[in-house]
Amino acid sequence: MKPNPLKQKKLFKLIALYFFMAVAVISIVFVIFMFVLGYRIDNTNGQIEQYSFFQFNSSPVGATVAVDGLPVNAQTPNKASLPAGTHNVVMKKDNYQDWTKSVSVKSATLTWLNYAILVPKKLNVEQISKYDLIYASLASPEGSDILIQTAADIPSFDLVDLTSDATKTTKIVLPAKAYSESTTAGVAHIFQAIKWDDGGRYVLLRHAYNDKSEWIVFDSQDVNMSKNITQLFNLAINDIYFAGTNGNNFYVLSSNDVRKLDLAAGTISKPLVSNVASFSLYKTNVVAYIGIGDAIKNEQVAGIYREGDENSHVLRKITGKDTPFKISTARYFNEDYVVIAEGNKVDILGGSYPTGGNDTKSLKNIGTFNSAQDIHKLSFSPSGEYVLTQSDAYFASYDIERQIFTESNIEGVGPVSDLKWLDNNYVWSDRDGKLTIREFDGANMHTINAVLYGQDVVMTHNKRYIYSINKLVDGYQLQRVRMILP
Repeated sequence: MKPNPLKQKKLFKLIALYFFMAVAVISIVFVIFMFVLGYRIDNTNGQIEQYSFFQFNSSPVGATVAVDGLPVNAQTPNKASLPAGTHNVVMKKDNYQDWTKSVSVKSATLTWLNYAILVPKKLNVEQISKYDLIYASLASPEGSDILIQTAADIPSFDLVDLTSDATKTTKIVLPAKAYSESTTAGVAHIFQAIKWDDGGRYVLLRHAYNDKSEWIVFDSQDVNMSKNITQLFNLAINDIYFAGTNGNNFYVLSSNDVRKLDLAAGTISKPLVSNVASFSLYKTNVVAYIGIGDAIKNEQVAGIYREGDENSHVLRKITGKDTPFKISTARYFNEDYVVIAEGNKVDILGGSYPTGGNDTKSLKNIGTFNSAQDIHKLSFSPSGEYVLTQSDAYFASYDIERQIFTESNIEGVGPVSDLKWLDNNYVWSDRDGKLTIREFDGANMHTINAVLYGQDVVMTHNKRYIYSINKLVDGYQLQRVRMILP
């Protein structure tokens, strides 16, 4: 039987159709796949290149974005794909000063420019409350409250609630039973609020009297539940950190030993780390410390201790007790990071905290830089993304994600306090009685208003206001500047 030419022709057409359909589908999928990976046709040379991705956002939102003079279609928050190289990014919004940044990127990378604070062109200072005297102030985490103390020798505090536009002030007085020699005539007392717990309820107070000192955990919601830690344990405490938000657990440094206290249980741990000169606590359970090594060799050691570990982990030893030696730790995107500063040299270690007494190989050196001066202040940003070093007016930063080192200086001629974090990306300074804010790398510096040097500054969680303290001709004031215009 002879084959039917008509049927064969239809079969060939069908096969060809399916073949071309398959090729078309594969081609479309391939193009989409390459597009998702960031491949684009460069209009300047017609070649296919892998682009980098940008995410933009600002406070307030709704800013226009231009990259290298060309507008990005949508307002913030938005995104764009750009070729590898250096780009100049500008964000604009009516009645606000421009935000600008030069960014160098590699192909197939994601760059977050989602932290821009747009500063109003006109900054109006609003008085919230007036005082005859202000001795000290301390803002809580997340910008929910600020504690104001009017006199050093009186444990009376104004707790100002900043969570709404209409602030609310509550006066809180520490009961006399909570501190020593409260009724003894002729005793000079000095009270100082040192730090809040992360939950924003408890405050550590240091009380000095008769050449002695003691630590008190001050309950801002129920002052009668405040406790004298030093009295409870009959323990001389050199330094102390909250270990949680219940107001009962603490890590302390006493007689060169780091111990853990539980006020509710009335227990004190054995020495967790010994021969410690100074320490800091990350979150609730990671101790970073500088210790005393071999005395004959004048050794200093830098190490880590995690709650539950059998022993601490020495990460670095140096010879020379006069060399500035610092350590700090943080966690960022599921990685543990430790930064160690020796003189002006900084090493950044990344990986996982050691799990055994001699296991230090789990942390690898991922970056090293040298600052222009010996380092006297070393820290991470609140999110753990940036390392910040400071030496008087000079400061330097290292972006862990982008592995970029930058250095800058705080303008002015007066004394310099430690830079403090305004949020996860901005720091503030009060040098020369001027509140200045800038990004971690020194970019986009703005002068906000006049302030009283040495007092706290806080931006509310919604970034609407920045609160500060200033001296007047006839007193002092708690003041604010609106950063997000109505």
